[in-house]
Amino acid sequence: MERIFNFNAGPATMPLVVLEEAQSELLNFRGTGMSVMENSHRTKEYEAINSEAEALVKELLGVPENYRVLFLQGGASTQFAAVPMNLVSADSHADYILTGAWAEKAQKEASKFIKTNIAASTKEENYTRIPRTDEIKVSKGPAYVHLCSNNTIFGTQWQSFPDLGDVSLVGDMSSDIMSRRFDVSKFGLIYAGAQKNLGPAGVTVVIIRKDLLEGIPTNIPSMLRYDIHAKNDSLYNTPPSFSVYMVNLVLRWLKNNGGLVAAEKRNAEKAVLIYNTIDNSQGYYRGHALKDSRSLMNITFRLPSEDLEKKFAVEATQQGMIGLKGHRSVGGLRASIYNAMSLEGALALVDFMKVFQSKNG
Repeated sequence: MERIFNFNAGPATMPLVVLEEAQSELLNFRGTGMSVMENSHRTKEYEAINSEAEALVKELLGVPENYRVLFLQGGASTQFAAVPMNLVSADSHADYILTGAWAEKAQKEASKFIKTNIAASTKEENYTRIPRTDEIKVSKGPAYVHLCSNNTIFGTQWQSFPDLGDVSLVGDMSSDIMSRRFDVSKFGLIYAGAQKNLGPAGVTVVIIRKDLLEGIPTNIPSMLRYDIHAKNDSLYNTPPSFSVYMVNLVLRWLKNNGGLVAAEKRNAEKAVLIYNTIDNSQGYYRGHALKDSRSLMNITFRLPSEDLEKKFAVEATQQGMIGLKGHRSVGGLRASIYNAMSLEGALALVDFMKVFQSKNG
């Protein structure tokens, strides 16, 4: 069966070698005589997967010793509620930086439980850019400042993270984790749904500084308490075992292919090819994000008309490239080029863009 180029924002494309490895041991996982999906999470075989995945997250990201890595269910959206419930006391509050739809949703969900403050926002500019550091107005004594590192819908990304002194950052990194290097120690907590850059849907990675595990309220649901999950090494209840297994294979693939240094280089190469095509199209293709805020993961752009955008998406699909239609809330077009998108896929898209313009310009 011929593979296509999958530009969907998520669930997204995965490395072919990872899929083939999973396929090869799907029926008989490491001599157990059964699939990993049938294996009890209390066996030494599954505990080895869980432990290796945590170790690889720490190794690839350079996570300091005073952090834990957890594998949780419920998607990143569950963390919109879990973060404030775990980290904010009744007499405190948290700040949120709004750079897109997911940051908005995180702030709105948190507001159901705690007082929130908007420290910065580019909503009035239709989220075409990331706020400058001097635009971030942190309130007095917030429990944390929340940001979304990459915005899949609008195609913007933090090029570097702000230094806010003693205030802990909380980062939703669902769409760009493991795509580049950054200083984990700037963050008190990081969370990321797996289905864009880490593996299949079903598991969310949480990286949390150990001191934040102390003093978590006991009156919140046990399944939302980070301290309980940390105490039980992410095995408090039956975990999304197959998703964690796949994440572990993806992390191995990343390590075997040069780690984040090489991943960052590959991602930049793909993005430059597509952005150059947009910039050199004499206005035919119009990027949404300002150049200093452009995402290396999600490239958003428009054509002269919505009819042309629909035609572009249809014809691209016919050429073996799917998922290029923009998010339903904003329209336009979007190419998601996560770690597993090959250079060949980016080149195929660039060639198609040039031909499409020549025929329809």
